[in-house]
Amino acid sequence: MTDPRSVPWTTRLAALAFALGLATVWGTVLQTQFNLQALTPFVEIPPGTRVATTLQDLVGYGPTHLALVAAAWLPALPLAWRCARRWPRLRTPLYTVAAGVGLVVAIRAADHFAPMPVLIDATRSAGGLLAIAAGSAAGGALFALLTRRRLPVTPAGRAG
Repeated sequence: MTDPRSVPWTTRLAALAFALGLATVWGTVLQTQFNLQALTPFVEIPPGTRVATTLQDLVGYGPTHLALVAAAWLPALPLAWRCARRWPRLRTPLYTVAAGVGLVVAIRAADHFAPMPVLIDATRSAGGLLAIAAGSAAGGALFALLTRRRLPVTPAGRAG
């Protein structure tokens, strides 16, 4: 029999999808805006063009960023899970850090093998890399929060 406090696999899968979606959209939007900002000394970019370009990048580059985040999380989240079993009070920070650091490692590994100097131009600077990694960290935190165990409530209204 399963523990009544355990989180069903369907909930975990849905949480993973939401968390990956957050990290993917965050990273894609930021890389687009960093790239457009780099062009502003040379050309004016109206807000409508920014929005249209961002939407195009969500469709065009989004799947690539999703694959990069998923590859980063493949080793990072199980490591966070193992650590969280040992230090349960640190569960959310562990998932947050693992997802953020995992993406930094994945980006730098991709940069090493990419034929161009960097795969994602926005990650050329430390600020850009950290901004995009923050989206992955936020996704890791979201996953941890959505999959946390909930203690059953006793008839007196207190957690049991």
